[in-house]
Amino acid sequence: MTQWIDVAPLDDVPARGARMLKTAHGCVAVFRTADDEVFALDNTCPHKQGPLAEGIVHGKSVTCPLHNWVFSLETGMAQGQDVGQVATYPARVDAGRILIDAAQLTGRAVAAE
Repeated sequence: MTQWIDVAPLDDVPARGARMLKTAHGCVAVFRTADDEVFALDNTCPHKQGPLAEGIVHGKSVTCPLHNWVFSLETGMAQGQDVGQVATYPARVDAGRILIDAAQLTGRAVAAE
């Protein structure tokens, strides 16, 4: 069951940028494309634990700032010859606010325990 929580105004995340946002269910990296689509992913690159929220957003991808691995914002899958994946969480914009599915974030916390 989807349980949307309000995490921030859309304007808090720059176009073609990202921010780490704190929620009641833990931190999540939120990315905004040039077309104002938003995506929520775990912040840690599986390669060398680079902070993806500090990466470069291009199209619907983000490039890790440490070693240039590229991840799809839609699937979390590494692109090209690299192999790996980061978790993604349903996110959307409603009335200028970013909403994330809390049920998915809660599931992450339970799985990590």
